[in-house]
Amino acid sequence: MRSARTRSVVLLAAAVGFGACSPNSVCKLAGPINDPSNRTLRRSIMYFGLGQFCQQMTTRSAPLKLTADSPIIGRFYPQHCRQDVLDNGDLLVHFDGFGYAWTNLSKKVTFSSAAVIQYNQDFRCADDNSIYAYFDTRVAPPPDFHVVQIEQPVANLVKDWVAPYADTFGRQIVSGKLAQGFTVIRGDDGSTAFDLGHLTLGQRPIHPFNLHTSNRLEWESGRTSVYANERDFIGPITVEDGGRAIYLTMQLDGQPSVNVFLVSKSEGDASLQLYVNYAAIGPLAFPPRFGDFVQYGVQYQRAVPVPAGMYYVVIDNSASAGRTVPTPVLPFGVDAAAVVSYAIQIGDAP
Repeated sequence: MRSARTRSVVLLAAAVGFGACSPNSVCKLAGPINDPSNRTLRRSIMYFGLGQFCQQMTTRSAPLKLTADSPIIGRFYPQHCRQDVLDNGDLLVHFDGFGYAWTNLSKKVTFSSAAVIQYNQDFRCADDNSIYAYFDTRVAPPPDFHVVQIEQPVANLVKDWVAPYADTFGRQIVSGKLAQGFTVIRGDDGSTAFDLGHLTLGQRPIHPFNLHTSNRLEWESGRTSVYANERDFIGPITVEDGGRAIYLTMQLDGQPSVNVFLVSKSEGDASLQLYVNYAAIGPLAFPPRFGDFVQYGVQYQRAVPVPAGMYYVVIDNSASAGRTVPTPVLPFGVDAAAVVSYAIQIGDAP
C-alpha cells in the first residue's frame, strides 16, 4: 500500500531531523516541546515548513460559513500569495483571489478579495502525538473586497448603487473571518484537518462522517448548501501518484437528488470562471470525467479511479448539467437548498 502523502496549509518540519519512523516524532518529546519556555524552539521547527505556506494556500479553496457549525455557503479560491518572516518571527502573508457565496436576498454573489495578515504562529503536541499548528491573527488591516456579479435580477439592475454597500458588507464579513486565524491538525498517521479559530488540544473540527480507513487520506470533509441553479466546486484535490482513486461519501437532505461530477483542474477552472463571471448558471465548460447523482435518504459511496493530477468534485443543483432538476419547495419563490454532507478521500484504486 502506498503511503498517502499529506497536504496541509503548512507542512511542519517535525519530520526533519527527528527520525523517519513517524512524521510527528517530535511529539515524543511533547513535555519539553509544549513548555512555554520552548517557544523559540517551536518557531525554529515551524520555520522550515513555512516555505510551503503559499504553495499550499494557492492549491486549494477555503469553504465559507457563517458560523462554525453551519453549512458551507460559498468558497474562496486564493490565486496569488507572498510571504515573509518578520524580525519577531511572525509570518506576514499577502494574498488575493476570488470566490462566491449565496444569500436569500442576492442569490449568488461572486467577488474578488485581497488581504494582508500577520500571523503569530506556534504549535503544540496533543496526547495522541497530533501536531496542532496555530496561526493566530496578530494584525489584519481591512481587506479589499469587490463584488463581481449578483445573480438576483433586481439587484443587478441597480448594481452600481448596490455594489458599494455589498462591498462594505463583504469586507466586514471577511475581516471577521480573518481575525479568527486558523488551526491545522496533522495526525500521527499523516492525516490533516483544518478549522478556523484556535482549537484546544484534542478538539477536532466537526465532520459529518466517521471514516476510519487507515489506507486512505482524507482530503476534505464538510456539509455544503447548494441552492437551486447553483454549484459548489470542491477542490482542487491533488492526487500525487498513479493507480489511485478519489473516494466519495455523501448524504443528501433538502432535495430529492443532486448531481455530482469529477473534473480535471484545467477543465474545472474553465467552468469555475464561467460560474464566477456570469450571474446565470450554464453548462459545464467540458464534459466531466465522471458524472452521477446522489439521492435523498441513501448514503452515496463511489470510488473513481484517476491518474495523477488535480481535480474538482462539483456538486450541481441545476438543470444545466447532469440528470437532476432542482425542486422549489418553499413559499415566496425561495428555493430549498440541497444540503450535502460529504467526505473526500484518496486511496489505492480498487
